[in-house]
Amino acid sequence: MKMITAIVNKRDAGEVCDALSAEKFSFTKMATTGGFLQSGNVTLLIGTEDEKVDLALEIIRKHCAQRMEPMPSIINAGVPAFGYHQTEVLVGGAIVFVSPVERFEKM
Repeated sequence: MKMITAIVNKRDAGEVCDALSAEKFSFTKMATTGGFLQSGNVTLLIGTEDEKVDLALEIIRKHCAQRMEPMPSIINAGVPAFGYHQTEVLVGGAIVFVSPVERFEKM
């Protein structure tokens, strides 16, 4: 048995969860916040049999798109409110960890 921990962008979470449910995966969904951009994510905990890991990863990969989004940037040259501009950053996709499960009990 494996535990898949998948961190996905909140914009992709609905499609990923729907697709996982359609394939009968059980999972726990938690709202989380990324450390770098401080933006919303969803962390999925998916417990599954070893032979279904590749299918779960395929579903996650298919429904998590990377895209460029504007991010406000403040330029401060020692003067308050000196300047403001936007830069684009790559967001989306997924960060996935697959870990062995030593013991599983459903209570």
